[in-house]
Amino acid sequence: MTTNQDVILKSEIKCPECGYRKIETMPTDSCLWFYECEQCHTLLKPLQGDCCVFCSYGSILCPPIQISKGSNESSCCSN
Repeated sequence: MTTNQDVILKSEIKCPECGYRKIETMPTDSCLWFYECEQCHTLLKPLQGDCCVFCSYGSILCPPIQISKGSNESSCCSN
């Protein structure tokens, strides 16, 4: 199981519309459901089955999912 010390807080988010990439700091205690691309202004939303935009479009899964790996929780937003 991942500990808080092992959590990666930076993720490169990639816009599926224009391919623009940006490294963002992820929140540690919540999901980010919307993200606006700085280049083309597309509003990104999580794909079905994902809890946040970082899980759908980021290079690293969100911190709550990183922490819950190996536990019985299936989503950081399941509560």
